Amino acid sequence: MEGKKAVIYCRVSTAGQVEQGISLEAQEERLRAYCRMQGLDIEAVLIEEGVSGTKPLHVRPLGSKVIAMVKDGTVQHVVALKLDRLFRSSIDALTTTSEWDKAGVALHLVDMGGQSINTASAMGRMMLTMMAGFAQFERDLISERTTAALQHKKAHDKVYGPVPFGKDRNGDELEVNEEELNVLEKIKYWRKQGLSYWKIAAKLNTHDIRGKCGGKWYAASVRYVLNNATLAKEV
Repeated sequence: MEGKKAVIYCRVSTAGQVEQGISLEAQEERLRAYCRMQGLDIEAVLIEEGVSGTKPLHVRPLGSKVIAMVKDGTVQHVVALKLDRLFRSSIDALTTTSEWDKAGVALHLVDMGGQSINTASAMGRMMLTMMAGFAQFERDLISERTTAALQHKKAHDKVYGPVPFGKDRNGDELEVNEEELNVLEKIKYWRKQGLSYWKIAAKLNTHDIRGKCGGKWYAASVRYVLNNATLAKEV
């Protein structure tokens, strides 16, 4: 690998910093130490604070700068603490790192199960591919469990998020709001008559029928209550 210039990338979301205790300062200190040990010259330290990892790297304010520095040849090494600091999608991870590899740029992940990974070597690239796949598998499992839990709560009228139109909250239980359900019956009827979401919203506002929080109706809010699976059996 020619060139020793490196960009350090640190990121935490607010929740991640509080719940996992991974501070930006600790990340930066560890990554600087790694660069010194590897003989890399730090060209820039990019610190992304309060940005969700669900956003692809190229749409993050500083993530896009990492990609730009790679593209224009400013750096030959990208250094981060873990894979999830840079990527959440295995496709995004493998596609991006493959492009970096073709450009002669190595990705260094300093803490992957207690070991570092460097994609400058064939072994490092193989380990990255395997770990990206396993990370995606774990996230998919978590997503499936979360979806199943939400469906269970919906089916048993448990509170699972914002109280939907047509229900009232009583502790952790959801109870029917008859007045709102009557409004939902009107909305469903008007929709069957071929009225657009916008026209239904206009009719509700004309009749001074308020939304859940007392606000005006819009096409999006009409569409939401009609598509809400919990309310479908009640309407």
